[in-house]
Amino acid sequence: MRFFRKPGGVRGAVGSCWTTLAVLVVGAAAVDARAGGTLTPKGAPDQPILILDHHVNVVINNGFAQTEVSQTFFNPNDADLEAVYSFPIPRSASLSEMTIYAGEEEIHGEVLTKEEAERIYGEEKDKGNDAGLAQKNNYQTFEFLVSPVRAQAEIRLRFVYYQPIQIDTGVGRYLYPLEDGGTDEAAISFWTTNEKVEGTFSVDLELKTAHPVSDVRTPGFEAAATIDQIDEGHYRVRVETTDTHLNRDFVFYYRLRDDLPGRVELLAYRADPDKPGTFMLIVTPGLDLQPLTAGADYIFVLDVSGSMSGKLQTLGHGVGKALGRLQPQDRFRIVTFWTSAQEETGGWVNATPENVSRAIRRVEGLSVKGGTNLYAGIETALRKLDDDRATSIILVTDAVTNTGVIDPKAFHDLLSRYDVRFFGFLMGNNANWPLMRLICETSGGFYAGVSNGDDIIGQIILAKSKVVHECLHDAELRIDGVKVFDTTDGAIGKVYRGQQLVLFGRYAEGGAASLTLKARLTGEDKTYKTTFEFPDLDTDNPELERLWAMNRIEAIEMERLIGSLPSSEADDAIESLGVEYQLVTDYTSMVVLSNAAFEEHGIERRNQQRTAIEHSAQAQRRSQPVRSYRVDRSQPMFQHNAPRPGGGTGGGAIDPITGSVVLAIGGVGLLARRRNQKQGERQGGESS
Repeated sequence: MRFFRKPGGVRGAVGSCWTTLAVLVVGAAAVDARAGGTLTPKGAPDQPILILDHHVNVVINNGFAQTEVSQTFFNPNDADLEAVYSFPIPRSASLSEMTIYAGEEEIHGEVLTKEEAERIYGEEKDKGNDAGLAQKNNYQTFEFLVSPVRAQAEIRLRFVYYQPIQIDTGVGRYLYPLEDGGTDEAAISFWTTNEKVEGTFSVDLELKTAHPVSDVRTPGFEAAATIDQIDEGHYRVRVETTDTHLNRDFVFYYRLRDDLPGRVELLAYRADPDKPGTFMLIVTPGLDLQPLTAGADYIFVLDVSGSMSGKLQTLGHGVGKALGRLQPQDRFRIVTFWTSAQEETGGWVNATPENVSRAIRRVEGLSVKGGTNLYAGIETALRKLDDDRATSIILVTDAVTNTGVIDPKAFHDLLSRYDVRFFGFLMGNNANWPLMRLICETSGGFYAGVSNGDDIIGQIILAKSKVVHECLHDAELRIDGVKVFDTTDGAIGKVYRGQQLVLFGRYAEGGAASLTLKARLTGEDKTYKTTFEFPDLDTDNPELERLWAMNRIEAIEMERLIGSLPSSEADDAIESLGVEYQLVTDYTSMVVLSNAAFEEHGIERRNQQRTAIEHSAQAQRRSQPVRSYRVDRSQPMFQHNAPRPGGGTGGGAIDPITGSVVLAIGGVGLLARRRNQKQGERQGGESS
């Protein structure tokens, strides 16, 4: 028997069960936003390494996505150089392959400890041998080093990563990040970035799901996209452009049919009957959570620090849109923070048209100053809460705190004193995911990413109704009958409207299992049950092992941040998982060498073996119809919770306040896209 439950903090010390904390974190890109591309030290005499083409192949197959990136570099200089390519880290991405094609030679990567990989790469580079290195730069970027790129010659780089894909209120979202969030000040001061693609930029995306799809979208790329529907759950999308820049994210949405029921799906991998299996359990509750009808309180916490320079105009526009959607029975406060924090409204203000207009003018007149004291902003926002009213806090920032209290454990300790809802939306890349995840998980909340490439409608669907609807409290998932271990503890606690529950874990052996979801809803205990089989053998999805390992790494990182696991123990565990499952982490890197060099250095070819298994499974899946992984069809877990008409499971109409929160996202994103388009036009004009 195994329980999955969010670790409890000190609850109820301040606030009440009616207090709702909804936090929207938006990091809009600066006017001169950097992007993915080749890096050159500032002041270097050499011309930058050119990107001749950039091709992306994506396969979304039920619960996860595989992304393969291939690009060709050209060295326009008369001397051999090292190419450095920077790429924003996608959320929960497990970087698993790196290949270099130099002339007729094809060389592949193996993951070693960070120090060993760097040492061996340096030795091979000094010898003039073809070599590569993939490294992780904290939560911000992956960096790929390729040496040498011969004078006046081309070289091709390929890398592959996997990431889980979740459905929110019937909508799936895939992001290919390119726009740099501009949060790495050290990199900005040292490097110049060449983001221009001299030839063709293309994305080939294949969606395969066992569930019928009503619609797909590629916002911002409509004119360049060709969309073919193969079957009701099978689509192919092709985007191709020329003379472009890698400063614009590619976002793909797909919306499942509205009448789908709640369900339980199990993806499992077990190739050896003598070894444990790995699983990904996806629970999509079919729950009709009711709206909170009383007037609500809204606190806007706005980052006006120096790092928001160039972002403040879009910040003001987005917050103004949200303020304008408040109802007369609502109240609001505005808090700004930089090196310190201050209340702009002097306390709660009724959302009358006059007060809202005055607040919009104040927000639009803000100017940047000082450092980023995120803790002070949150602490100020948590004052003066009214226990009798639902409270939403909208925090606009890139979450890269650098002044005042910066210890993540302090954020954990502060929020553990409140029984709150906390929604986090990080817009843009290179934002501080670990800190935001800690804040959300501490409060039992929910977080998601928002890109400048997103559109208003898509984000309304994704954020739909969570803020102003009731949620399940103290939710627990229990598996009986099969021994499971190394699971995603802490993913459950509160279940919000439209939210999927995704659990990773290991299981000892196959057999019959029962799954129970227990929770409280409006003070009443609720229980949902089903039974299914863990397979003795299943070789369809070997990539699950890497996805599980990355999930474990993220959990270990969180334990270290809140102080429940010593740093040395966490570092060792992350390094061990990275090497065993061949993942690039903060403590492991991937070195790319010739077969002879691997043999010379005595390096075991673990990744070669693992990728061979994965490639075989991928070829098998390509040749077969999409497989359904639903396991509760004969005993539906949510059979007494029919979906709302026209709203999907846990859906319903979009209410004005939910719309206002997402308009804050959309307003920022829309302006950022227009700004980036103008910037691209200027750059295109300069290069022509």
